[in-house]
Amino acid sequence: MRWAAVAAGLAVTAAAWSGHARAVPQAPAARVIVVLDDQVDPGAVRGYGETRRVALERELRARAERGQRGLLKRLAALRSRGLVSAVRPLWIVDAVAVTADPSVLPELAALPGIRRIRSDRTVQAPRLTESRERPEANLTLVGAPAMWDLGHRGRGVVVASLDTGVDLTHPDLAAGYRGGTNSWYDPNGEHPGTPVDVNGHGTATMGIMVGGDAGGTSVGMAPDATWIAAKMFDDRGFATLSAVHLAMQWLLDPDGDPATDDAPDVVNGSWTGATGGCDPEFRPDLAALRAAGIVPVFATGNLGPTAGSIRSPADDPGAFAVGASDASDVVAPFSGRGPSACQGTSAPLLTAPGVDIRTTDLYGLHVTASGTSLAAPHVTGALALLLGAYPGLDADRQRAALLHGAHDLGDPGRDDDSGYGRLDVLAAYRWLAATPDFTLAVTPGSRVVDTGGGTAGYVVAVGAMNGFTGRVTPTVSGLPAGAVASWEPAQVMEAGRSRLTVSVLGGTAPGGYPLTISGEGGSSAHSAGAVLLVSAGDFALTASPAALSAARGGSAASTVSVTASGGFTGEVTFTVTGLPSGGTASLSPNPVRGEGGSRLTVRTASSSPRGSFSLRVTGHGGPLTHTVTIPFTVR
Repeated sequence: MRWAAVAAGLAVTAAAWSGHARAVPQAPAARVIVVLDDQVDPGAVRGYGETRRVALERELRARAERGQRGLLKRLAALRSRGLVSAVRPLWIVDAVAVTADPSVLPELAALPGIRRIRSDRTVQAPRLTESRERPEANLTLVGAPAMWDLGHRGRGVVVASLDTGVDLTHPDLAAGYRGGTNSWYDPNGEHPGTPVDVNGHGTATMGIMVGGDAGGTSVGMAPDATWIAAKMFDDRGFATLSAVHLAMQWLLDPDGDPATDDAPDVVNGSWTGATGGCDPEFRPDLAALRAAGIVPVFATGNLGPTAGSIRSPADDPGAFAVGASDASDVVAPFSGRGPSACQGTSAPLLTAPGVDIRTTDLYGLHVTASGTSLAAPHVTGALALLLGAYPGLDADRQRAALLHGAHDLGDPGRDDDSGYGRLDVLAAYRWLAATPDFTLAVTPGSRVVDTGGGTAGYVVAVGAMNGFTGRVTPTVSGLPAGAVASWEPAQVMEAGRSRLTVSVLGGTAPGGYPLTISGEGGSSAHSAGAVLLVSAGDFALTASPAALSAARGGSAASTVSVTASGGFTGEVTFTVTGLPSGGTASLSPNPVRGEGGSRLTVRTASSSPRGSFSLRVTGHGGPLTHTVTIPFTVR
């Protein structure tokens, strides 16, 4: 078998270079990440659920667009002189991945607004340790079949993998793939169109999360859940830091359109860095995922049993760290232990079965293997089961349910070997089911008023759960200056509705104002979100010609026009989705201010499939988003 001893981590470790200190890298490494000073604090972005995710993504994109303009202009000039060969802007963390001649790094470090330049290190894909036994007790041990008996199998939940890819042809995995152009991402460009895994690690972890029973036994925690994947490791088993950033960035918005809700519900990362100490490289990414309500589950690594052997990013405050235990609830010797080197972090949080686990392998086969790589997907799958039973659970409540339901191991209470104990998804479900609580929902998700002033109305619905009998008092925050909110009624008893009316003054600055509607009742408090759009006019998009066609390997062009109304003078930035495999698109100019046209050029590859496609050109103008669809035929 292919499985060797676990070896996962950062293959290259380099010190960061400070832009402020004008320090210059001495090594001739040409792949770097240029990090800008002005970073978004995801926790400060207001809103809840989908509205918070949209607001967060727009803020991340806008901050990166503003902050990177000067740097990108200089990189373009250097590229014209042959000193820069590749530029990849990042918005999940305000940075730009650059491949350049080392001689230009001092100049980049000296540019205003540059925080530091660091090496674009590589992360190596982990491997599993092959086992000789074939136990099938792991799912029963953590309560998954009991959840199935209650009718909860993960239906309607989307799980995502950050790994070596997934073998789409495997009978246990094929039916669960979401499909479409927003379910697979390869930042390395080796397999852009269809899920592929030449390593097997990602296929094995996905099997634990959502695998079926085509091999004669059920191998997955949430067999009715849907999966998507980002193949951040290349075919050699390595991932650059920038590729990981791009993959996490993709998770927030797989189709590139913030107006559509296609992000996953939970994310699995069964990999670690090899170096000790707290590595904050992916802290902004994990914070953004958590702020969007997506729990990132990470393996602690296989460098135990010594204290402090847990590795980043599992020990980051934004991650949910999972170690491995065996069928007898003994923590595996290889399982990474705490304490965490990251200040203020308790890790691991749980253990889950990770010894002698049978799961999916390449070519439709199965493998029995061990590692924390296989423990973490049990928790990811458990969250899929809980989210299927209780849609809309926020990240904090997901975490609380797992920890309250944990089967304690070792000494009472949390410890650095097993965390709060071994995963028990049925106990977590029962904790959720037994705790009196209420739900809070807001409709509609957004209302629009113009800069002349006006009112916007929302309905806040309160639902009672598990015998909740308290009064819920709603409040709202995030209003623009001078706006006034009123409630009718001011309190809701057990279950009912209250109407929120927001009165906006004339002259209020245009933009999107994410509102946080909070409710407190008894010992419980919940929040929901909506958006108040104050619009200085509007715009529309048209395309001419309205349909395009091109031969494979050829190109076609159309003009996308922006038409303003109501005094709209904003800047419209374009994105394109729906391209055929191997296809690329460019718009010039991009953005367009006020009214004007942008030339869309679509190029196909000689390998692009023939057929009909729907290109979606989306224009983002402040809080406003509009889309024009262009039928595209590849001959």
